[in-house]
Amino acid sequence: MSVVATPPSTGPTPAIADTAWSAGRLGARQGERRILFGRMYEDAEVERAVFAGKGRVFCIASAGDTALALAEEHEVVACDINPVQLEYARERGQGAPRRVGDADRAMAAMRRLMPQIGWSRGLLEEFLSMRDVEAQSEFWHRNLDTWRFRKGMELLMSRAVLRRVYSEPLLAALEPEFGKVLCQRMERTFSRHPNAENPYARALLLGEAEEQAIDMARGGSVTWRDGDAASVLEALAEGSVEGFTLSNILDGASAGYRERLMRAVARASAAGAMLVLRTFGRSTGFPFCEDWSERDRSILWGEVTVATADHYLSVLG
Repeated sequence: MSVVATPPSTGPTPAIADTAWSAGRLGARQGERRILFGRMYEDAEVERAVFAGKGRVFCIASAGDTALALAEEHEVVACDINPVQLEYARERGQGAPRRVGDADRAMAAMRRLMPQIGWSRGLLEEFLSMRDVEAQSEFWHRNLDTWRFRKGMELLMSRAVLRRVYSEPLLAALEPEFGKVLCQRMERTFSRHPNAENPYARALLLGEAEEQAIDMARGGSVTWRDGDAASVLEALAEGSVEGFTLSNILDGASAGYRERLMRAVARASAAGAMLVLRTFGRSTGFPFCEDWSERDRSILWGEVTVATADHYLSVLG
């Protein structure tokens, strides 16, 4: 698998990306851009299934997990609006180990409170070793989904607490009473996917993540592009991309950037191109798409919409 680093474009200055992600920080405080995500909570098996048989695909670099997984079978163009995050993903493509990002630190701080709600390491290890979804669902309700857990989630996921870490544009994507919503998403996942075969469950509850095993002998490549998704797509050849996965970059983006991005997707789309879009909220705002959130093992997403790129554009009118 080849890995190519492409420098920023020297052409005309692109339009400003009106999105909270351009700050390179989760919070409102200004400063140097940082690594936000040391790992991704996006189940690349969704993309593998949607893009099966496709050629060139486009994705958000983030921590590199999805780009590297897809590169086993596809030519991948991966971009990130945060050059620090992009460089981290590129280094991982060259074999560098995981690092800890700001989002990972916030999640680790929450995990340190688990003993206070009665979640011991042994209890979680037993739960995460289970393979029978009916048994683990019963275990969840009997031992983990307690009154103390639910109240703790309501507090930790309250706007007052989250505002200390995340900016207002990012928080705007979340549903009210997000703690309750997140409890429901955890129950949804644990009732459908065997924990022992779900690396995202272990990463979320224990903070442990296996290094990604990438088959370097198989085809594909990754080209890393510095810039926001719309600008990078606008620079690609028309009709040259067969699959797009945009993470949740529309969470925290303006309506203007949303439309610009989707028109850039349409321009770059080959015939029959597919698009995957996630959101922490209840809906991506694109109706009549398939929702694959129940198939995504990573627990956190409110909706994972899957449709042809043409369908997404038709919603814009």
